Amino acid sequence: MNDDIIVAIATSRLEAAISIIRLSGKDCIAFVQSFFTGKIMDKDSHTITYGYIKDNQKKIDEVLVNIYRGQKTFTGEEMVEINCHGGVFITQKVLNLCLKKGARMAEHGEFSKRAFLNGRIDLSQAEAISDLITAKNDYATELALKGIQGHISHFIEDLREDLIQIITQIEVNIDYPEYDDIEELTADTLLPKSETLQKKMNRIIESSQNVHLLKDGISTVIIGKPNVGKSSLLNALLNEDKAIVTDIAGTTRDVVEGTIRLDNIVLNMIDTAGIHETEDIVENIGVTKSKELIHKADLVLLVLDGSSELTKEDYELIELSQDTNRIIVINKKDQGIHQSIEGIAISARDNEIEPLIDEIKTMFEMGKITSGQEDILANARQIQLLEKANQSLNNAIEAMKNQIPTDLIVTDLYDSWENLKEILGERAKEDLLDELFKRFCIGK
Repeated sequence: MNDDIIVAIATSRLEAAISIIRLSGKDCIAFVQSFFTGKIMDKDSHTITYGYIKDNQKKIDEVLVNIYRGQKTFTGEEMVEINCHGGVFITQKVLNLCLKKGARMAEHGEFSKRAFLNGRIDLSQAEAISDLITAKNDYATELALKGIQGHISHFIEDLREDLIQIITQIEVNIDYPEYDDIEELTADTLLPKSETLQKKMNRIIESSQNVHLLKDGISTVIIGKPNVGKSSLLNALLNEDKAIVTDIAGTTRDVVEGTIRLDNIVLNMIDTAGIHETEDIVENIGVTKSKELIHKADLVLLVLDGSSELTKEDYELIELSQDTNRIIVINKKDQGIHQSIEGIAISARDNEIEPLIDEIKTMFEMGKITSGQEDILANARQIQLLEKANQSLNNAIEAMKNQIPTDLIVTDLYDSWENLKEILGERAKEDLLDELFKRFCIGK
């Protein structure tokens, strides 16, 4: 770990009542004392001191300074937080003084990275810190808080404990083969334990697959032929005139995006170009994009014109989207419904869309993701590593069933063990850490 002192503004760079400038590194308390009038060198950890920040005897700001000593600080190093007045100019001036005195500007996520490298948190907890900052709803917040509190660490440790018991049993048998008959040991002990562990892993993987819906929102595509009211529906959901609405077919030639919140559900909306046969080159590009988006979306809203009979293009869209997570929306109910197909009847023009909102809420009951299964991984990196661990464990199980020698079986079990370790960052590579912490904000 570097001994240099890092510094960053930890609060928003907007005018506010207070701004916090955070420092961390060896002897950073003495460093701040060199330009702070309050006496902090002999103060206890987690105390706050009043005084002035001075540059060449000139007072810059009236501040409160928090000091944190020892290895139980957030970063595992000495830390100082300067609470200054929240003007943009004065905050920057205090920061510039710290830099002039010899501190280095912190990189994205460098405080959290130091906490990880100093053993204060594991990698899953570090990722949870970033998730909490970017949380978009209550469920994402709940999941992130569990991660910070070490919930992921605990159940991964439980999996590792189950796995090490299996490995230890095999290693003992290899070292002392006279103690147990290997075929009997495998059938009676190793295989049942391994299959029970695999079931645990499978449950966690299955419950974690849709975690991105909590964190990032539901990718929602609105499709339909031209002039069925797709843009009107988007505007009604967004409660703003984001998309152009006319009676002219083909008005929307590209995708139009927006985000809406339905209680704890976040929808990342995309209004696509009307899907139909066209010789217009620009419009045809939009139609192609629309078709590509259908099978990438978490939710497809297929809009049909309820005031007229279904056309060939409508039936093609019904077939195109039939294997997706789809809601059929029958629009223009204010003009009367003249078709028998099942769907949610609305009037986007009159903002009568409550039945559709209710259907979306029913379809995505986010509470089931967090309350139905307590052990949930937070991101694709963690899920991918658990899948690798599970695959290696499965290889070992197949080898046990085929009575493969135990010294070969244990190789797959160790591979599984290594992947579990990587979830918590115990063997993470430097380039991976750099990439992960780049996603953090400066000052965290």
